[in-house]
Amino acid sequence: MGFADLVTDAGLSMLESWVTTRSYISGYGPSQADVASYKAIKEQPDPAKYPHAYRWYRHISSYASEFSSLPGDPSKAYSAYGPEKSEATLNPKDTPTAAAADEDEDDLFGSSESEDEAAKEQKAANLAAYKKKKEGKVKPAAKSIVTLDVKPWDDETDMKALEETMRSIEMDGLTWGAGKLVPLAFGIKKLQINFVVEDEKVSIDDLQGKIEEDEEHVQSTDVAAMMKL
Repeated sequence: MGFADLVTDAGLSMLESWVTTRSYISGYGPSQADVASYKAIKEQPDPAKYPHAYRWYRHISSYASEFSSLPGDPSKAYSAYGPEKSEATLNPKDTPTAAAADEDEDDLFGSSESEDEAAKEQKAANLAAYKKKKEGKVKPAAKSIVTLDVKPWDDETDMKALEETMRSIEMDGLTWGAGKLVPLAFGIKKLQINFVVEDEKVSIDDLQGKIEEDEEHVQSTDVAAMMKL
């Protein structure tokens, strides 16, 4: 049967069920099955309605630059993949896991008891090349976007000088973003500024400490919002 469509709620629900117990559409690694299914989706799945489909979609998007080199048959349509008719109504908890995954792994690189030696050698070479490529793939650094509130002493504080001093702080893994003045009270305005940090390189507490060293302008700092990228 395969996926009927990957646009309607029914189609996305089928995808959600399929990837609940799988990292990939077929097998243990990204393939043309994932590429075909990914391209059939018009927009990113809603993470609230389809959390597993959303997770799969974001993961496969990280391979976008490698789509053409992923193993499998690029001529196959997305409808060639997914659940068989008997699987389409199964609950995620009833979906086959390890056994089906093993079969998918075999399908990815071709499998038949009647293979001749040349075909077996080619299959082994394809598998070895794929595993080597997967092992060499570098994971992107974990990053966070932070919104920081910087409060001055009073309404006479030079907010331009405050921001210039703060932006002069340089740290490996820190990228300053946009900032704006937000009214507090009695004519006092705080600076609200965004920045991106690499989590392993930059400590938010250390950065706040560096900003608050400007005692002439800065009274205090507070993290207003923080989100992982």
